Amino acid sequence: MAELEGIYTIWLRETKRFFRYRSRIVTSVVTPMLWLLIFGTGLGAAVRFGNMPGGYEAFIYPGIIGQTILFTSIFSGLSVIMDRQYGFLKEILVAPISRPSLVMGKALGISTAAVIQATILLLLSFIVGVPMTPVVFILCMGIALIMSVGLGGLGLVIAAFTDSMEGFNLIMSFIVLPMFLLSGALFPITGLPSWLQTGVYLNPLTYGVDALRYAILGESALPLGVSIIVISAFAVMMVLVSSLLFSKKEQSLM
Repeated sequence: MAELEGIYTIWLRETKRFFRYRSRIVTSVVTPMLWLLIFGTGLGAAVRFGNMPGGYEAFIYPGIIGQTILFTSIFSGLSVIMDRQYGFLKEILVAPISRPSLVMGKALGISTAAVIQATILLLLSFIVGVPMTPVVFILCMGIALIMSVGLGGLGLVIAAFTDSMEGFNLIMSFIVLPMFLLSGALFPITGLPSWLQTGVYLNPLTYGVDALRYAILGESALPLGVSIIVISAFAVMMVLVSSLLFSKKEQSLM
């Protein structure tokens, strides 16, 4: 019970922090919509994209949701650096709670923020002419939750190695953008050159975006079961790795 209470307390703190900064919610929704309306419409007007209803805008719609989950989840790792700088992390580390529970609480708090933003985008599906049924919505929520836990864990892994926000942002520049561009969010992942396709299939975000595309549009390059297994395994691995790193890296704070 103590472990569950610790997870809940950390999750609640992260969730309250998210709602306290309402500008984050606004910007995290406005930016994806700009991608959809400007990039999707502009490129969609120049590219013939099969017979898919909604055209190119509908195709990139699941990818933009994946982008929102990616950016929100990983950049939320900044909270660990802030907690370390203000001394709050020391208080957590001396609490009678295991490292896996600590990381799980942080990851669930991060995933809550990401899922809320994904929910808002799903409710705006009519803008790109994509129908949204209750079954599709629930399936997308499940996929988004698994993705956000894994990507939030990745953000925590990076934060465990970084002592400043400047260093974190530098590392993010070499991770977030390549993950997004190689996820198939903006283009089909089939028929690519072998060197590019290798990077695409090594990218865990690819499987999340492909699963969302199947749930929303009924089309995917990979079987849904394979995508779910990969993103679930990635989530478990990131939570375990970040737990191990915090056990070793933060001993000096105790």
